[in-house]
Amino acid sequence: MKLIITIPAYNEEKNIGNVIDSINSVINLTKYKNNYLILVVDDGSKDKTAEIAKKYGAIVYSHPHNYGLAEAFRTELQKCIELKADIIVHTDADGQYLAADIPKLLKEIENGYDLVLGSRFKGVIEEMSWLKRFGNIAFSKVISQITKFRITDGQTGFRAFSREIALNVPIKSTHTYTQEQIIRTINLKYKVKEIPVYFAKRYGESKLIKNPLEYATKAWINIFR
Repeated sequence: MKLIITIPAYNEEKNIGNVIDSINSVINLTKYKNNYLILVVDDGSKDKTAEIAKKYGAIVYSHPHNYGLAEAFRTELQKCIELKADIIVHTDADGQYLAADIPKLLKEIENGYDLVLGSRFKGVIEEMSWLKRFGNIAFSKVISQITKFRITDGQTGFRAFSREIALNVPIKSTHTYTQEQIIRTINLKYKVKEIPVYFAKRYGESKLIKNPLEYATKAWINIFR
């Protein structure tokens, strides 16, 4: 089974090396140690994100411009299919999701689930603003109503899924992938599970989500669509 860990990144030169290092340290203790890759999709960074990621051993694909989260995710899916991934783990470039939790996601894929979501609300959240917390809870309740499947963290950027999901669950949004992948996967009757994960405090501002209010507005439009 070939594993690919994917990381979308935009101007993350301060964090990307440590994130890659921590992933390597964890995966090298698993059965995937001889059959995994780390893929960084550099979404038009203006700093040394791509250079540093390559230095730390990642495969890097760079967008010529900053296209946003949805387009970065579509590129990840395309490249993972080309690289013949059997299992894909998607995580963030800022280190808030812990590499130590990746084996927990992989275990549930091995147990037969098609999409495994790392839920911050089932686990530990070091820090999250009240606005993001409220918005996430609201998103999750709506997704749960739409799908008739209880979701506690519809915004999580930490998830594992099978090659079949990458092939058969298209992302049509031009803004974000998070809610759409969940809704489409459940509606197509694939098996989905949430597990608790740790969410560490972020130092500095989010690079991929620059305007939380704009993000929330477009995400609501995406859900209703």
